[in-house]
Amino acid sequence: MEDFHVISSDGLTLKHVYAIINEGKKLKLSEEAEKAILKCRNYLDEEIKNSGRTIYGINTGFGSLCNHKINDTDLEQLQRNLVISHACGTGDEVPQEITKVMLFLKIQSLSYGHSGVQLETVNRLMDFFNEDILPVVYQQGSLGASGDLAPLAHLALPLLGEGEVYFQGEKMMSSEMLEKNNWSPISLKSKEGLALLNGTQFMSAYGYWSLVQSYRISYFADMIAAISLDAFDGLYAAFEDFTHYIRPHNGQLKTAARVREFLEGSELIHREKEQVQDPYSFRCVPQVHGASKDAIDHVKRVLMTEINSVTDNPNIFVDEDRVISGGNFHGQPLALSFDFLAIAISELSSISERRTYKLIGGERGLPAYLVANPGLNSGFMIPQYTAASIVSQNKQYCTPASIDSIVSSNGQEDHVSMGSNAATKLYKVVQNTLQVLGIELMNASQALQFRPEKTGEVLESFLSFYRAEVPFIEDDVYMHPYLQASKDFLSGIEIDPDICF
Repeated sequence: MEDFHVISSDGLTLKHVYAIINEGKKLKLSEEAEKAILKCRNYLDEEIKNSGRTIYGINTGFGSLCNHKINDTDLEQLQRNLVISHACGTGDEVPQEITKVMLFLKIQSLSYGHSGVQLETVNRLMDFFNEDILPVVYQQGSLGASGDLAPLAHLALPLLGEGEVYFQGEKMMSSEMLEKNNWSPISLKSKEGLALLNGTQFMSAYGYWSLVQSYRISYFADMIAAISLDAFDGLYAAFEDFTHYIRPHNGQLKTAARVREFLEGSELIHREKEQVQDPYSFRCVPQVHGASKDAIDHVKRVLMTEINSVTDNPNIFVDEDRVISGGNFHGQPLALSFDFLAIAISELSSISERRTYKLIGGERGLPAYLVANPGLNSGFMIPQYTAASIVSQNKQYCTPASIDSIVSSNGQEDHVSMGSNAATKLYKVVQNTLQVLGIELMNASQALQFRPEKTGEVLESFLSFYRAEVPFIEDDVYMHPYLQASKDFLSGIEIDPDICF
């Protein structure tokens, strides 16, 4: 395994980013990227020195102050003021694992040579990434245009010796961190503050984390549904390939094939049945889970385009001798996609809770609430309540953020994406859905214990690991630790990108 990932113009894939983050790779710039950064910075310095032009964000104010010309002697102070004044984040701290993705994505975007930053600035950001120096960033404050201003300001503050970071297991002032590393603060040149603050890296980092977890959820939703199907004494016919070839949505085909694979060798699925049909939450797993798979794949395409892009403003085109103020910071593509993904993942929690509900109903030879002595014991009555509550909350989180816009900057920034809100509530939907699936797994594994036959070999192996964490429950016990353990079990399993992505 290579210890380094070389930043270049080669396109990143989801597997690339996953390997960089999960395998602890360090970053270094390719020669191509270094030349692009230096070429752009030199062009900008010459342009300011010789042209006398007024260029937005370089020698002007920002937002509605775009017509205020700034003296050349004040350009560095302008950039410092920008970063400090925009660090207005609030709310919960961004999880450190997501902050690290933000750092990586910002470095990648600056490396293309259209942003006008100093090489020194990019190298310092790489130092932060490589040494696990993670700025303290807050979840609230971005409108998703002009990019993620407030969160990215907090990400940039430590370059100046301002703000806070996590370093060597401690939360400390950035000035202390710089001193420990014998580093001086970066003196930002013209355009640099804007290059650091404009961009969609906050949204994209949350989106990346949620997308990876969505593939995990999709995989385990299929597996747990297969366990529930056998535990409920369900029918195999709805998963046979004939049915899906005549309605060949990719996700539907993939789900049906995956469930068939999980059930291979099952003694339960092929035994003679009294019932002739299953409820939708079992019978329509390929159609429902499959539609969510197709949504996940769509969001993957959007996100991969985004993280291989330049999203600050203005953009500098050296060979064309142009500096163009556009709108690549606008998060609308991500906002719409993250709202879509939240709905798709929420649906996996919704159908999961319905299967849980059917398993505790005392049907098809299973005891009521999955305990041998119901009445004296409530058994698995209340975990279903918990799942229902979480599913209801997911539905509330699925109100689209992207349909909202509030005018800012005195009307200059009059349509914003709210993509950051879409990203952070998607994060919550993903966490909630892992818990709901964990509750279904608790119920399904409990129900299987009342069947004398075995399920498929893959599922039996999976359940042997699970039951070491969450055992069969004979009489009422304190349930919360098992609910948490079930979610942690699903969250902690290392996924294979070749299978899940």
